[in-house]
Amino acid sequence: MITKIDDRELKEKICLQILEQLPEWFEIPESRTVYAKTCKELSFWADMEQNVARGFIVMKETSKYAVELYVMGVLKEYQRQGIGRKLFDSFYIYAKENGYEFVHVKTVREGMYPDYDLTNAFYQKIGFKELECMEDLWDAANPCQVYVMCVV
Repeated sequence: MITKIDDRELKEKICLQILEQLPEWFEIPESRTVYAKTCKELSFWADMEQNVARGFIVMKETSKYAVELYVMGVLKEYQRQGIGRKLFDSFYIYAKENGYEFVHVKTVREGMYPDYDLTNAFYQKIGFKELECMEDLWDAANPCQVYVMCVV
């Protein structure tokens, strides 16, 4: 069941627990810590089953018109079961109900790593379109692909 989480400490705990189990995407411990600390201040949804989080998604407002899918994670054993889509649907409905016009997300450009190719495929499947690739935002080995979607 998708639940909006307001408890700051619970948001941090869920984020860190899940990201630590996804080293293919979140291998740098310091980055996981930054994500978890930042999540405390942002809108946060989790897929909960018997009080255990299986996945989460976080929204960051970037302007009065746009929100970023700041970070998302679904435990590997639950991937490809529709949880990511359900999390995104909750995120999207909230964005729409709150008058945002655009959603954007950053990831590593397609073709760099197989795990990120799955991420790109997921974003494309749910309706994101390529906006631009910022080759030097992160580093040469991780060109930043930006996707965008209109909220209608």
